Amino acid sequence: MITHLLTRIDLMMNSFSKGQKRIALYIEEHYDKAAFMTASKLGETVGVSESTVVRFASELGYDGYPKLQKAMQEMIRNKLTSVQRIEVTSGRIGNDNVLDSVLNQDIEKIRRTIEETSHEDFNRAVDEICKAERIYIFGVRSTAAIASFLAYYFELIFDNVRVINTTSATSTYEHIFRITDKDVMIGISFPRYSAMAVEAMDFARSRGAHAVAITDSMASPLVQSADSVLIARSDMASIVDSLVAPLSLINALIVATVLKKKDEVSDTFRELERVWNREGVYTNHDDEQDNKSENVK
Repeated sequence: MITHLLTRIDLMMNSFSKGQKRIALYIEEHYDKAAFMTASKLGETVGVSESTVVRFASELGYDGYPKLQKAMQEMIRNKLTSVQRIEVTSGRIGNDNVLDSVLNQDIEKIRRTIEETSHEDFNRAVDEICKAERIYIFGVRSTAAIASFLAYYFELIFDNVRVINTTSATSTYEHIFRITDKDVMIGISFPRYSAMAVEAMDFARSRGAHAVAITDSMASPLVQSADSVLIARSDMASIVDSLVAPLSLINALIVATVLKKKDEVSDTFRELERVWNREGVYTNHDDEQDNKSENVK
């Protein structure tokens, strides 16, 4: 898809104005950085006006610069290396106000997640999870943490949860080869996408299981095999993956599942509380203070 845009630029190069040629050449050489620049910043970088950048986007057939910017971002989504991520992040944030910048970007990701996640897909995923015989959760590398978080709570609610957190094809298929049309596969992957996550989702779908994709975009390769798609924005150009929005989405999934199975889950947690109290799993601050007071006396 990258070659498609660059080929179009090459074919139109002779028809561009001098300023537009500067933009075109910069995009060809630095599309990974250009994709995250505003029209004003891109113009400033190549030495042209913002209006020239906007006209350039129109010349390429896009309805305004934001559409060109979005197209570039989608096309390079799986192409940025770790070194490129550092360079892009440095250009976007610099060394000042890193805390404010990162937190505000995460706030924006949650806002976009609210806007873009399908409520219909979310509710369907909850229904399928609640009636599944077995629930498979696939998450590797950076997503292994949130996959484990989801599994921790699901294992308290259900007794049929299996977590796959390996990139080994042999080990993955050993975990999921029994999956059937009565089961659910939850695949979690963000750029750079796990090839094994895609394969696991494909395999689950081929066996008739309901496949739930938790990913960042409809352009994600997980979407092609998903019955329910839950979009959670993740800043793929950052030095580290942002999992704030994905974790918030997973929180919502857990809460919705608990509410749907409220009576059953309430009984489960009442029994758990009795076990936790009997075994002293959690510290009791009030008891500790009482003991300290007794010792002082």
